[in-house]
Amino acid sequence: MKRLLSLFVFLSVLIFGLPSFAADTPAASPEPVATNTMPAAAIAAPAPATAAAPAAAAVAATPVPDKGDTAWMIVATLLVVMMAAPGLGLFYGGMVRSKNMLSVLMQTLVIFCLLGVLWAVYGYSLAFTEGNAFIGGFSKLFLAGVTPDSVVGTYSKGVVIPEYIYIAFQLTFAAITPALIIGGFAERVKFSAVLAFMVLWFTFSYLPIAHMVWFWAGPDAYTSQAAADAAGSTAGFLFQKGVLDFAGGTVVHINAGIAALVGAYVVGKRIGYGREAMAPHSLTMTMIGGSLLWVGWFGFNVGSNLEANGAATLVFVNTLLATCAATVAWTIIEAIRKGKPSMLGAVSGAIAGLVVITPACGFVGPMGSIIMGGLAGLVCFWGVNGLKRRLGMDDTLDVFGVHCVGGILGAILTGVFAAPILGGTGVYDYVANKVGDYDIVSQVLTQLWGVGTTVVWSGLVAFIAFKLVDKVIGLRVSDEKEREGLDISSHGESAYHP
Repeated sequence: MKRLLSLFVFLSVLIFGLPSFAADTPAASPEPVATNTMPAAAIAAPAPATAAAPAAAAVAATPVPDKGDTAWMIVATLLVVMMAAPGLGLFYGGMVRSKNMLSVLMQTLVIFCLLGVLWAVYGYSLAFTEGNAFIGGFSKLFLAGVTPDSVVGTYSKGVVIPEYIYIAFQLTFAAITPALIIGGFAERVKFSAVLAFMVLWFTFSYLPIAHMVWFWAGPDAYTSQAAADAAGSTAGFLFQKGVLDFAGGTVVHINAGIAALVGAYVVGKRIGYGREAMAPHSLTMTMIGGSLLWVGWFGFNVGSNLEANGAATLVFVNTLLATCAATVAWTIIEAIRKGKPSMLGAVSGAIAGLVVITPACGFVGPMGSIIMGGLAGLVCFWGVNGLKRRLGMDDTLDVFGVHCVGGILGAILTGVFAAPILGGTGVYDYVANKVGDYDIVSQVLTQLWGVGTTVVWSGLVAFIAFKLVDKVIGLRVSDEKEREGLDISSHGESAYHP
């Protein structure tokens, strides 16, 4: 226990105790270039050219949010809220046994709401303000200084959106990502233990990874190479490395997927796993939930563009095509390997396609998205049916096999299919104001930095957090309560009545 506490304190000091690291350390790349891959941090409006400039000129020089962009971001945020409640709840709930249906719905809903509050209290500040290369600062605790007139940068110079809607949009990411993890240990963990773990993991894994991948000074800071060097040195660690993650391949899917794997091992298998029938109780509910996730995912991916423009339409098409391709691929391989295609397999294939395209949706072309989706259907089928058995763990709802395996595949393939020679958009150079040179091998190696850092960081934090919660609260319910079902034993309710 003392060793676990010491390691946890060490992580806390590493993350929160080095506020000047980014400012004092040069960017990892000799010529850091901001890309249009990550949500921008809040930026100040440009000052008037001279102090004597008339007031009208000052107003004209200040970026004003476009009503169309703002309206789209409100819709996108609502779509992601729909992904969590009811989408994820129904998708997961249909796959568990009927005696645990309400427990899954309760966990997904309360986790989302709890972490939404924590996001406003300290999460947004630690993820999206300047601090060091691994975590942000405390300047916007309790959303201090944010007003209806505050703006954040997008991916176009001189284009902004209201900061409040950006905060709300990023809240949905921060709140749904931990909820994904419960699928790794569903049907056997105490409700209080789930919430305690999520608070720890959100604080020490999600927030640092989000900062490392997505924090930067915004495009308006890149006016010259010297300015780019200065701005790049304040960005997150993986942003400085040049990792591409448009909407959360590393931050969301690998991050949550590896935590679910650790949870499955630490918590242990369900009573009777491998000996008793544990079939999904309602694939109809799973299909409904999966469909809601697909629709909501357009908010997830397209909203990450932050603007309603042509690039957003590319993201939309890629999200649509990759999902279609993955569903078809999973259905075909399952029919070949098992003799019959299943509804559970088809909807799992759809989720695999959504996962794989998430980091790439703003960078690849339509044909690249189809190839990525097809590969996701095949690889994630193996992750769920082959790799899972080899690892010998009870990942109840296949979070690792779909989200982590699909996220890793997507992160790596982003480096391949983002290449302009393969129909991708390349990476934009904001200093030269054009698409920069692109090397596939170099970018794939950079993508591996993102994968490796996320796997190690999230895995370590998850292990420590699970062990701490187990020591203080206890992770598992009793055998008697597990057999009775968590709906009754934990919540005193039942999803269905005779």
